[in-house]
Amino acid sequence: MARITNSDTLPFVESRYELGILASQRVRDLNGGAEAVVEKKDDKLTVVALREIASGKLDVEDVRHEFVQSYKDAPAVVDEDAALDITSEDPLLREIDAELENSLVKDTNDGIEDAGDDTPDESEDEE
Repeated sequence: MARITNSDTLPFVESRYELGILASQRVRDLNGGAEAVVEKKDDKLTVVALREIASGKLDVEDVRHEFVQSYKDAPAVVDEDAALDITSEDPLLREIDAELENSLVKDTNDGIEDAGDDTPDESEDEE
């Protein structure tokens, strides 16, 4: 197969939209070290993925399942306080950390004070 067209791949996928999704998932797999089921030659991974789908040698159901699972996996939540709690031995870095922490607290407090300024003045209502 020198050139891959949509019609070559449509017997193996349900739509062109799904073809794009499955091909992109397969490219991620190939970038991750998966073995190609067709000869790579000097083709880019996108072309290799399309050739794999069109050849019928690739199990499309497995690729579809991998795609769905990639969006189901929830990222691990990192405790924000622990992530920011860095202790340094260098006094200069400790001073910089303290200044940054104080500026963050000040910015947060400034935002809270500004929230009350949106109320209209009584003198504007009298007009």
